[in-house]
Amino acid sequence: MNAVVTAVSSNGEYSFSKPNRESITLLAGLGVDGDVHAGVTVKHRSRIAQDPTQPNLRQVHLIHEELFGEVGGAGFRVTPGELGENITTRGIDLLGLSVGTLLHVGDEAVVEVTGLRNPCRQIDTFQQGLLKQVVGRGADGSVVRKAGIMGIVREGGVVRPGDTIRVTVPDGPHRPLEQV
Repeated sequence: MNAVVTAVSSNGEYSFSKPNRESITLLAGLGVDGDVHAGVTVKHRSRIAQDPTQPNLRQVHLIHEELFGEVGGAGFRVTPGELGENITTRGIDLLGLSVGTLLHVGDEAVVEVTGLRNPCRQIDTFQQGLLKQVVGRGADGSVVRKAGIMGIVREGGVVRPGDTIRVTVPDGPHRPLEQV
């Protein structure tokens, strides 16, 4: 199956969910044009409180649409943008990518994968019990985060539903994603 964008979302105000758009524009080094989380330095409130000068490794949030089916099997209904992602994908194992992987999205945009989204309690405010579905434990007891990945924009461009995603794996050994 080819990797594809199924939805794009952005919001200029802090909120948990983001409305779907016909397109979004990725800006190199910043993130999604007009999105509250765009910027060179951190924009997530908890990270600003810790150190507002930290680099923004969370410029773009991507979630795999397959997660919605998985949580649907447990009785939850989630649609694109509702978990705060900017780009919803299908046909790509986002969680299995290596740090530094380049995602060529559409004709121009390139997003460099920086790590895993660390789901927060707001997910349970959105739908009680959903946090437990997107954060669990592996067979070895390790924490498993399923709420998508984060990245930075290396090359800007317009992204629309239906755009293809091409993956370029970095040289060297696979570096598993960790929370950012």
